[in-house]
Amino acid sequence: MSILMHQEYEDQRTERAMQMLILNRKNEFKEIAETVMHKVPTGAVRDWEYFVLNFCLDVSKEFESWVGQTEIRQNSDIKALTILRQLGRGKTSMNQITRQLNTAYDIAQEFKVIYRRIG
Repeated sequence: MSILMHQEYEDQRTERAMQMLILNRKNEFKEIAETVMHKVPTGAVRDWEYFVLNFCLDVSKEFESWVGQTEIRQNSDIKALTILRQLGRGKTSMNQITRQLNTAYDIAQEFKVIYRRIG
């Protein structure tokens, strides 16, 4: 079974890229995890960092649809609303949600850069 839900990534390269990414982005990973995993302590979930990375890659992929870079896929509307609902938990303003979206997008983009460089 692959570590990531996104099939275009190889497990060994993903592991190395994740280790490098976690060094610089541990706080951001925890911030996203606290929101998305909704009160589930990160220590209680094995490989929670990969769960967060998968979420961030989903945000990045949906962004491509939102700005017209790719065609809208089936269920894209449901996925977009699910992402917003997950990030909106406990938030009181659009600025807070936007900050979380930006953080998730940045994590995904940084992962992709590291992954490419490792190759």
